[in-house]
Amino acid sequence: MVDIAIITDSTAYIPKELVDTYDIKVAPQVLIWGDESFLDGVDIQPTEFYERLSKSSVIPTTSQATVAAFRSIFEPLAEAGTPMVVIVISEKLSGTLQSARQAKEMFQGATIELVDSRSTSMELGFHVLAAARAAEAGRSFEEVVRVARQAPDHTGVYFVVDTLEFLHRGGRIGGASRFIGTALNIKPLLHIEGGRVEPFEKVRTKKKAKARLLEVLEEQVRGKPNLRLAALHAAAEAEARELLGAATERLDPVETLLAEVSPVVGTHAGPGTVGIAYCTDL
Repeated sequence: MVDIAIITDSTAYIPKELVDTYDIKVAPQVLIWGDESFLDGVDIQPTEFYERLSKSSVIPTTSQATVAAFRSIFEPLAEAGTPMVVIVISEKLSGTLQSARQAKEMFQGATIELVDSRSTSMELGFHVLAAARAAEAGRSFEEVVRVARQAPDHTGVYFVVDTLEFLHRGGRIGGASRFIGTALNIKPLLHIEGGRVEPFEKVRTKKKAKARLLEVLEEQVRGKPNLRLAALHAAAEAEARELLGAATERLDPVETLLAEVSPVVGTHAGPGTVGIAYCTDL
């Protein structure tokens, strides 16, 4: 069996035990806070990030994972002759894929396949895990790449934000911009479609938005085998656990995960964000 390296970026924020189990390599995104720079998930963790965000008068910004970060991951793998499958955040949300392309050019003899997940957070995480599990099962490099490329057809993510302010300010709002300027208590149900954050439905309260999320999720996965669910949250663990419990009771998934939203994604989604990503059999 040929070892295949699976590489992603920190916005996936896959639970650490699974990153370790499958030896997934992670290129960190960059968080810029005033004069300071932090590597996402390395120099700053979610709890610290949201505590600081709640007190800071300076609003952080983000930058894509660097060419140097990918180069440092690629180099030892290329020297060992290990083929690599690199699955990263949507190119419509970040320049991370371009950084990976530039790094790939430095290793002309290496086998490196780049995949645009057209998503982020734990929807991206499920793409990565599907590829990692295929590799562990002894599938060929071509088969692992096929799994990674087909994964977007078998996954999705729905989420609710406390406010659209953070998405709007960061320019990641997509079609949801039409909600700006409407009633202040709007809690839109959002999803990622075509690689961008898009509105799914306009809902008046967060409680109703979460209830609607469960209904939509059930409609999307009905009859599909081997459902996997991941509740995700930005400083809202109790809400996420409650949401995951309700989804589990309704849908009987084969796997459930609780995942924090990385500081870089949290910068754009804002604290209080909760959601569920799903994956069915590829």
